Amino acid sequence: MGRNNRKRRTSMTTKVVAGSAALALGGGGLVWANFYASAHESNSGQNQVKAAAAQIATIQCPDVGQKLTNVPNGARNGVSTELANLDKQITEAYARLASTRQAQAGDPGFVQNAILGPLKEKRGATLDRIRINIQRAGGQVADLSQLAACTGVQAQPQTNAGQGGQQQNGGQQQGGQQQNGGQQQGGQQNGGQQQNGQGGNGPTAADFVDITKVQGNAQLGVGQNGLKANGGSGSRGVFITKCGTNGNKNHNTDNVIVAPGVSNGAHHLHDYVGNQSNDAFASDQELAGAQSTCQNQGDKSSYFWPVLRLQNGTQDFDQNKDGGGKEGNVGKILQASQAQIKFVGNKKGNVVAMPTALRIITGDAKAFVNGNANANVNWSCTGFENKVQLHDKYPICPQGSQVVRTTNFQSCWDGKNIDSANHRTHVAFVQADGSCANGFKAIPQLQVRLVYNVPAPKLQNGQVIQPYAVDTFPENIHKPITDHNDFINFFSTNLMNKMVKCINTGQRCQ
Repeated sequence: MGRNNRKRRTSMTTKVVAGSAALALGGGGLVWANFYASAHESNSGQNQVKAAAAQIATIQCPDVGQKLTNVPNGARNGVSTELANLDKQITEAYARLASTRQAQAGDPGFVQNAILGPLKEKRGATLDRIRINIQRAGGQVADLSQLAACTGVQAQPQTNAGQGGQQQNGGQQQGGQQQNGGQQQGGQQNGGQQQNGQGGNGPTAADFVDITKVQGNAQLGVGQNGLKANGGSGSRGVFITKCGTNGNKNHNTDNVIVAPGVSNGAHHLHDYVGNQSNDAFASDQELAGAQSTCQNQGDKSSYFWPVLRLQNGTQDFDQNKDGGGKEGNVGKILQASQAQIKFVGNKKGNVVAMPTALRIITGDAKAFVNGNANANVNWSCTGFENKVQLHDKYPICPQGSQVVRTTNFQSCWDGKNIDSANHRTHVAFVQADGSCANGFKAIPQLQVRLVYNVPAPKLQNGQVIQPYAVDTFPENIHKPITDHNDFINFFSTNLMNKMVKCINTGQRCQ
């Protein structure tokens, strides 16, 4: 079922900063050139300066949106637009970082003076507009100027790429992913420096692990908080909705939750199943009246997640588009072989109905630079899901096994709001005993399981050959910790009530 043929509104974003370095690939596609220090450079003074400069792998900026927990309704649209401007500024600064490696090698102060300094000035002006928006709407806001400065995150020497070891939940530490020794796509080099990944911005060999060498750490059905999502007491039913695997290729780089009215607000491509009218400009009325890929047309909810790509040297339809190849998201888009969507109950007691238009974001698309506070990632392989769940690595699956992405959403709701200023505080995960804190109400927990047929990457000489990776904001350089998932509830009242009854009475329904 195709998406509605609505005319797309005028884009509000500008192209990525001019001057981003590009390399021609077979087929005419362009990719960013993002070079890192070679592990084999000599110890001469000149090369030490060069290595130090080239090891600034990406840019880390405070996530302003997560700090704004109390924005008046009258300021929400203006603030959302300015937050999208902050994202665009970081994207442009990262493009400049990626395209000026030679200049950085000759001038240790180049990154600070030519990239981070100007970025701070732009962010300062935008933060001031955010303050004005909030105050004009009668709100109060703390001093935001301290959030203007960004820093460079250095690359770390790559060690033990692909080796086993205990993976901790959300175990990626701030700036702690290894950068050096990435894939040489097509063998292209520049002055002893090598690019990482097909798009020049990851992933690297250190982002992958042979799942057969990882110590078991998983419990079947465990959610982000370590609690079995469908426990042995309370509401034990399951409601399944079948919405397909995006076979009609419904994609865009918007995010109507965090950047309404802003084209390319996500800076990466999403798969959409369910609601077929979801883009940056969709109103709740349009979403409520849309077509759906779900078998039961009472479910017009939106389910969307970043696409998974195989970086095999080919290009997809968006190779020359914002959010796609222009921003380092390159390779063949992979369609899931399975997309299993279900809602389960609460360990402690009954669940209540979700309100219409409830928004839930789980995981953090910026977790590599933000830290793991909001990360919620589970990577595994078929046949290993009840043994190993990875959080900061992509799995290399054995022959006959498929890659699996599993997401368990927040299942406590404040009972009042369908969204919040930072898109998080109106929902929460359950506590260890299954109860909801702070007077929140238990709602059905959404669980999404995506399965992919992915050729296993090869690790050779500290490099990864033909890796796969999720789309990311450019500065998050395709790290697995950034995987995330989004949901907007548009179940009909009758079908939502059926779901609640099914779950609370311990049935299995669809």
